[in-house]
Amino acid sequence: MTLSYEMPSDPNIGKREREVLTAIVETFISTGEPVGSRTLARSSREGLSPATIRNVMADLSEAGFLEQTHSSSGRIPTTDAYRYYVEQMTGTAKLAPQEESMISDSLAGISDVQEFMERTSHVLSLISRNVGVTVATSGAKNALEHVYFSRLGDQKVLAVLVTRSGLVRDRVLRLDLPQAQLDLAARYINENFRGWTMESMRTELARRIDQERSEYDRLMQSIEQLYKQGALAGETGTQVVFVEGAANLVTGQEDRKRLHEIMKTLEEKEKVAQLLGAYLDVKQEAVRVVIGLDDTLPSMQNFVLIGAPARSGTDMFGSLAVIGPTRMDYQHTMTAVSYIAHLFDKILNESE
Repeated sequence: MTLSYEMPSDPNIGKREREVLTAIVETFISTGEPVGSRTLARSSREGLSPATIRNVMADLSEAGFLEQTHSSSGRIPTTDAYRYYVEQMTGTAKLAPQEESMISDSLAGISDVQEFMERTSHVLSLISRNVGVTVATSGAKNALEHVYFSRLGDQKVLAVLVTRSGLVRDRVLRLDLPQAQLDLAARYINENFRGWTMESMRTELARRIDQERSEYDRLMQSIEQLYKQGALAGETGTQVVFVEGAANLVTGQEDRKRLHEIMKTLEEKEKVAQLLGAYLDVKQEAVRVVIGLDDTLPSMQNFVLIGAPARSGTDMFGSLAVIGPTRMDYQHTMTAVSYIAHLFDKILNESE
């Protein structure tokens, strides 16, 4: 699984500025203290003097990458600095062998999706020392096996929908379509959508009805009528949300009022699901890093989401992520999320 980032185009800064900015971000992530020029000079690989570093820091501040909390203190990274820092990562890092073993041992022997997601939220919180969040959807258990339509008489059609879990749903629709058209519609849906989750199938079918109407005019008209009458409606897609490690935020958040708002947000599972749904695309093939979540939830300003979809083959089962403040170990967290997303696919395939 590759890495993807939510950030602006690459700002035009030089090699020296990039090295100083990287050193400031990594030092601040490590210590939590504003970074001064003397601190950077002591560890400078180029042997830069404090005066030279101060000039570079002034340029970075003017460009919006650094800010100063007090006139006498050093600098701290801005949101743009973190975005630029993450963009420079290669995505080639690996977890320590003991961490891989801990993750594998924690998730071994699981065949149930919800159990995997519950354990994963706990593992992510331990690995990242932030908040581990997972959302489990109905997944392949709600995937289509086949549909069947039968004309019962004037203005009556029986629609039978069978899922891969063996669940059978039938409903009588008020429609007047000949059996030949019903057979064609069923064949089209079965040939094109067997194995798709119900939600994905309905979304794609709605798109095809709109875009392919001229190519399969009569067929699409029949499918559209069946669709609008609820022939393919299943149970409302259920989501189960697991949140672990909210207590990890207590030590890093001095503003008690804001901490209370954040904790309250994390307790509202619908908002957590909304957050992951807003930023994690089920079609993405990468770990995604989103810095600044206040577009979706104002209380999550200066927070980061690092997440990925949880899938096995083409089947979607939900998503997994770490949520934490901008001062976090990005490389380590991104690598852990990617590793677990790969492991999910492997474990679910082995259990089938």
